[in-house]
Amino acid sequence: MRAVVSRVRSASVSVEGRVVGAVEGPGLLVLLGVTHGDGPEQATWLAGKIATLRILREEVSVLDAGGAVLAISQFTLYGQTRKGRRPTWEAAAPGPVAEPLYEAFCEALAATGVRVERGVFGAEMAVASVNDGPFTLVVDSV
Repeated sequence: MRAVVSRVRSASVSVEGRVVGAVEGPGLLVLLGVTHGDGPEQATWLAGKIATLRILREEVSVLDAGGAVLAISQFTLYGQTRKGRRPTWEAAAPGPVAEPLYEAFCEALAATGVRVERGVFGAEMAVASVNDGPFTLVVDSV
């Protein structure tokens, strides 16, 4: 699994013009990609890592700050661009594999005590964020 984690002052996601998830800071926007071979262990590990990363101001975690996470599924994180001009998505897990793992990640994150807002898996989403810093990391599961 791969996550792009941004510290945000606020973030929201809309589907068909309707806001379906939103966080106000302190918080994180997490774009989550799933690849072949990922399983529940990676989802649980990544959720624990993100909940406890000390990346908010004053070097506290989103869990310690009582903040929230907006989690968005993002298969394009595994796009490959080495050849040609058109990305390939071969490294991204297909929807029937990725969706349960996205849900497992969100549930594991919520189980840590972090409030989790979600996008809609597979939907066309409009994501808005006001980055804080800006501060963005890429976190890969073990």
